[in-house]
Amino acid sequence: MTSDAKLEQRQHDDAPATTSKTTQPDRALSAEAVTINRPAQELYDFWRDPTNLIQVMENILSIEQIDSTRSRWTVKAPAGRTVSWEAVITDDVPGERITWQSAEGADVANSGRIEFRDAGDRGTVVRAIIAYDPPGGAIGQFFAKLFQREPRLQSRRDLRRFKHLMETGEIATAARTRKRVEEETN
Repeated sequence: MTSDAKLEQRQHDDAPATTSKTTQPDRALSAEAVTINRPAQELYDFWRDPTNLIQVMENILSIEQIDSTRSRWTVKAPAGRTVSWEAVITDDVPGERITWQSAEGADVANSGRIEFRDAGDRGTVVRAIIAYDPPGGAIGQFFAKLFQREPRLQSRRDLRRFKHLMETGEIATAARTRKRVEEETN
């Protein structure tokens, strides 16, 4: 079953993503959500341009826009390696959701969906669901966690950075970064 078919099957399963009966045992699944005090359309517009995402996704080395539905991603992997894939948008509902899957031949087969749901006076609930085939299976997933490169950990952090950027215009970091210390001492 392809990544897209698995995600489509998941869309019709009303169980929470982490307890879904349709999840494949060899496939890792991550579902994270955050409430952002901004309108859904504004958040969607930012996310719809994949080149914006390098600002909030820590492990992204590059994103190249190929056309309106395809982009090429290169990300950091454990042990100093990189992985690449072409992402193809398979469903796009402005202001509501974007669904994608990796094209054939991806270093890491993956698929996912980002949803934007109105939360009234609180803004918008942004939910990211990502399914992927970990290289090396369970052992590969273990090492990805060990090196802080596992998508579940990353999606939580990335959504937090997205929230900070969209609500404040900047991403909160340690008070004294190396760059700031160098600027202060010069």
